[in-house]
Amino acid sequence: MDKIRGFEVAKGFEDKNINLPIRKTKYAAGYDIEAAEDCIIHSFKKGMKPTLVKTGLKAYMQEDEVLILANRSSNPGKKGLILANSIGVIDKDYYGNSDNDGHIMFAFYNIKEEDIEIKKGDCIGQGIFQKYFVVDNDVARGERIGGFGSTSR
Repeated sequence: MDKIRGFEVAKGFEDKNINLPIRKTKYAAGYDIEAAEDCIIHSFKKGMKPTLVKTGLKAYMQEDEVLILANRSSNPGKKGLILANSIGVIDKDYYGNSDNDGHIMFAFYNIKEEDIEIKKGDCIGQGIFQKYFVVDNDVARGERIGGFGSTSR
């Protein structure tokens, strides 16, 4: 069977009992993604960097597809968690890259006054596969040379 799109466990997480994302209802667009390990997301203070929450996952897809990482609708109100980049964009060529094997992470800020504990297996967000289009005069020919945040290197 040819692989079309899906999730796999990223290198280094093979023995960590990572659950592959699933959709909970037949009309859900998003696949629920869990945290790969316990972590603390500290209350936001000016100048701090977002906390990267590991998923232990990587995603493969077709050439004209992207995986969008979205926050859970309950995260801001219940846990004070917002995505630092509003949405995450996982490109096809992020899969299997030499820096981190395409390991997907969620970048969170905590806007509550108290630190928030995330437990392994907590649902932290969702992934939505989508088609995308390019313009007629597209000239992109570059090749990815790394992992997280490497597109403009």
